[in-house]
Parts: sequence; C-alpha cells; structure tokens
Amino acid sequence: MSNQLRVGVLTISDTASVDAVSDTSGPSLCRLLEAESRYTVQTTAIVPDDFKAIQKTVTAWCDDLDLHLVLTTGGTGFGVRDCTPEAVLPLLERQTPGITHLIFAKSVQITPFAALSRAVSGIRGQTLILTFPGSPKAVKENFEAVSKMLPHAIDLIRGGTGKKVHEKMQGGPRPSGQAGATENEGTTQGQGHGHGHGHTCFHHSDRESRSDPASLSLDTPVSRRLRKSPYPLIPMDKALATVMDQITPLPSVKQPVNEALIGAVLDEDIVAAEAIPGYRASILDGYAVIDTDGPGEYPVTAVSIATASEGGAAKLLPGQIARITTGGAVPEGATAVVMVEDTQLIKSSEDGTREEIVKILAKVRSGEAIREIGSDVQVGQTVLRKGQVVSAVGGEIGVMASIGVRNVLVRQRPVVGFLSTGNEVVNHDNGQPLKMGQIRDSNRPTLIAATNAAGFESIDLGIAPDSPEDLEAAVRKGFEKCDIVVTTGGVSMGEMDLLKPLLEQRLGATIHFGRIMMKPGKPTTFATVPNPRGGQPRLMFGLPGNPVSATVTFHLFVLPALRKLAGYENYMWPSIQAEIAQDVRLDERPEYQRAIVTIAADGRITAQSTDKNQMSSRMVTMLGANSLMVLPGRTTERAQVAAGEKIECLLIGKLV
Repeated sequence: MSNQLRVGVLTISDTASVDAVSDTSGPSLCRLLEAESRYTVQTTAIVPDDFKAIQKTVTAWCDDLDLHLVLTTGGTGFGVRDCTPEAVLPLLERQTPGITHLIFAKSVQITPFAALSRAVSGIRGQTLILTFPGSPKAVKENFEAVSKMLPHAIDLIRGGTGKKVHEKMQGGPRPSGQAGATENEGTTQGQGHGHGHGHTCFHHSDRESRSDPASLSLDTPVSRRLRKSPYPLIPMDKALATVMDQITPLPSVKQPVNEALIGAVLDEDIVAAEAIPGYRASILDGYAVIDTDGPGEYPVTAVSIATASEGGAAKLLPGQIARITTGGAVPEGATAVVMVEDTQLIKSSEDGTREEIVKILAKVRSGEAIREIGSDVQVGQTVLRKGQVVSAVGGEIGVMASIGVRNVLVRQRPVVGFLSTGNEVVNHDNGQPLKMGQIRDSNRPTLIAATNAAGFESIDLGIAPDSPEDLEAAVRKGFEKCDIVVTTGGVSMGEMDLLKPLLEQRLGATIHFGRIMMKPGKPTTFATVPNPRGGQPRLMFGLPGNPVSATVTFHLFVLPALRKLAGYENYMWPSIQAEIAQDVRLDERPEYQRAIVTIAADGRITAQSTDKNQMSSRMVTMLGANSLMVLPGRTTERAQVAAGEKIECLLIGKLV
C-alpha cells in the first residue's frame, strides 16, 4: 500500500450547507490531517442533514474514488435532524466496534457529554469510514484517539499483514511460529481491552488451530494426568474475537406480530400499506367548525363519535357546527375543531337529549386540532428498518399493529441449554439437608434467569455427574434441542474435569481455546461441535464451576454470542467510563470486578465495587451489580488503581 493515505472529509450540517463559512469542524479536521505527512486530503464536501445526500456522497467516495479513509463530522447527536449514523450504518459491510469504543472511551474521559454522541465506524469495500461529532474540539479529540492506529487498520483492510507495525511494537521480529503471549509473558502483554503495556495485535491469520498435544485419554489414570494445561493462555480480546469469528446469524422465519416478538431482530424493512390516520380525525372533544365563521352562535347539525361507519363523514356548511369526540371523523367541509371548554350551550331540545345551538367562544386557525390523513404515517413510508430490534418498550409492535402488519420476517432466535456438572452438585430446591461435600446448584438458576431476561429461550439440561458416559449423553441431548450448550464445571485441571477430553475424543469437537488471561474465568473453554443435521456447527461454552466465574463469563461471552446468532448488529456489551470510588489492588491477570455504577445529579459517574473480597466463589459479590469494572493486569509500573481514576465499566444491568 502507498505511504500516502487518501482521505475525504465530509461536513454534515444544514447550516454549513447554505453558508460554507460557518463550517469550522471540517477545516479543523483537514488541518489535523495535513499536519501529518502520511495523509492527503483528496476531497471535501458539505451536505445538509439529509439521509440520501449523506449516503450518495459516502458511497461515491468509497466505490468510485476508492479513498482509504472517509471522515464525517456532524449529525451524530440527539438532534431531530441528526441522521448520520442512520445513513452510514446501512453502507457498512463490516462494523468496527473496537474503533467506535476507543473513540467513546477517550472522549468520555474528557467530558461525560461525549455519551450523547452516536458515532459509528466500519468498512465499505477497502475504505474505512469514521463518523465524528460536529465541533472542532470533538473532532480533535476523536481524531487524536485513533490517528496512530489508522494507518495500521487501513493496511489490514487493503490486504496487508501489518508485520512491520507488529515488529516495531513488539521490539523486533517475532520468533517463527510464535502466535502471541505465552503463559509466562502473559502478565505484561496481551492484556485485552488495550490495558497492557506491551502490544499483541491478533488478526484472522493469527488464529491458527491449536498445535498443543490433544487432551489425554479419558481412561488415563490420575497418576499420569497432565500437570500443566496443554491449552495456551490467550488474551481476552483474542478469545472474544475467536468466538465471534465462528458465528453466523441464524436464518429468518415469519412470525406473527405479538408480544412473542420482543427481542427479535427484523430481517426486512416494514413499509406502511395503510395511512395513519386513515381519515381526518379530531384530536379532542368539542365541535367541528369552519374557521372563517369565527366566534358566535351556531346550530349543531351533526354528531361525529369515534366509531366504525360504513358511510363517509357528515358534510358541514358555513354557519353550521358538528359535535365531535376525540378520534371522531371530521365532517367534510370542517376546517378546525374547537375544544368543548371554549363553548357555551345556548339551547337544547325540549327533552334535553340534544344540543341545538352552541356558542363558539374562541377563534381557531385552519387545521387546528385535526389529524389529517397520513399525518402520522403515510402509505409507502418505511417505518422500521431491517436490523432493528423489537424492544420491550412496545414501540415497534405498536407501530406494526397500527398499520395492519400481521406477520413479519425476523431472524430466528437461538436456543441455549444449561448443564451443570459434578458429583457434588444438587438442585437448589432439594429439600433434603446437604451431605458432607454437597453444594446447591446456583449456576443454572442464575444463568437461565439472565438468559430469559435478555429475551432468549433457555432449556434446563439438569445436572450431569462426573462420568464420561453420563456427561456425553447429557451434552448430546442438549445439542438435539439447542444451538448453544453451556456447561458449568469440569473445565479445569482436576482428575474429574472431563469436558475437554470428552469434546475432543467423543464429540469430534474443535476446541478453539481452553484458557484465558482473565480473572475470574481463566479455564473458560469454547468449542464448536459438528451439527448432526449438517449446516452451521453447534457452539459449546465450558464455563468454570465457581458461580461468580460462571456468571461473569456468561455475560462476557455467551450473551454476545446469543445476540450475534440472533442477528443483532450491536451484539457487544455497552461500556462507560466511571470514576472508581476506592483504591483497588491489581491482580497479575486483567480482572472483571463486580461493581455498581451510579450517575449523580451533577452528571458525575462513579463505580463502587460490590465487595472488597471478590473471590470467584462469593456469589454475594453479584448482588446489585450492574457492571463489570475492567481492571488492567498488574505491572511493575502500576500495582493499583487509585480512587478517583477513570476506569472502563462494562454495563450488564441498568444504571442507578
């Protein structure tokens, strides 16, 4: 790839599109680019906050000009006209959530208002596209957050290997066959989430099949068991990327529009075949009038109540009014509705059942209190787009119901089965007193509850004892019904930890990793198992048996996998920068501490550990937790995170 990176800068602003002098963010971005010799600003443009105009320009720059980099500024906020993310997202062939997250993480350290930016990033063809906010200050912060890694990213997009960058960051060429941090060096490199002081950059070509010896035979006597795991210790970011590389969203199915759609991902645009409202409707209770008649006394010649009718609305002539209810059809000829509070009854029928003459007290404008045909939704209007998630708020179901959509195409949602393992494990609702050595199973109830709350179907596969035959039968039974099987326990180095050898020797599975440089959850295992019916392999997660380890790794790996299988475009967990409330000593492994993130009235965001003792067996540390604090691994330069420092928190629950 040429050393010169050709860049296009697109300003998106209604104001600047009619007065170019008012554009300050575009020129600021150009100056930042021109200050670095590697960039050449090949083209610039200004467009209004218009969906089609944005798409037309970005598409031309990517497809026709084949630019290396497209940077947009403006239209990423919460404003009514801000539509840059909505315009750019459909153009992306691959999203780059890591870059988006990096920009957000850096910006929110400077101001919490950065959380109001809805920036997106991704790849179209061989072009990297980034969307920045519309102020010079934000543009500078965003660009500086990513400028050093952009050439490396673009090189990879264009088919490069990034070898020179790797060697420079690693301090020299990598020894032949070395794929990344080894167990001994893992405490200072490849920490995941970019917290290490070294650099390990994993790409698809780095994720080679495991070359370590296969697990020992299931009938190997305990005296000959391995004393060291044959599975390499890999960083968190590589483990997560490995999982996501193995997942293809499930096919689509037609489903009726009802409450069962909550959590489903639309696989088609929803276009209105009916207008809302389908007739001129009154917004309030009162009287339909002709606005030019003005205030005065008028005969009540018709009544319009919100009800179904075979005929059309009544006709109103000058000098007449019609009593009308909210939602009633406005009579032909009427131009406004006066609320009942602005009227006075002058005369009623002798029996008092009808109003005959009413005085209009207020002057109204033409169109006042009337919903015109199609004023909410027009025929042919796209009301929902492919890729949107049907939320529990009710908006998506309500809109589809209101325009008469009966069935909709959605991505099939995965089914996940949960299996606990171990001779010592008994059901939590077992009414018998525990025997010596027994423990109640908290893993299945916890993970099933979390799965159901996230909108996915779960199956309770029970408890399998520490027997190869029983464990194999339970796993096979799970894969008959499930897209994903999750086990807890049996993945470490104990003589009864049978899952990994059983997967390799009995189920023909490929174990993609068996250990991760993280705390808790080091022995977490991920494998793919051939599908007996053909097609996409089944996914297998072997989570540790300690309840906190199982819960944390479920949130970090299993939930994102479920979301991607279900077709979610944003399947990763959201994160936020928060001030840590107390000093925290760092472990040699990157750690995910359970914490409570709160937002004060002044906007200050803080994170408080749920408990000082964060042992992986202490389920009480999950009480009230709505986040996982991402703590870097300990180094000689840094042994703790001090109170008041900003730390990344992955949100697993609602903010308080």
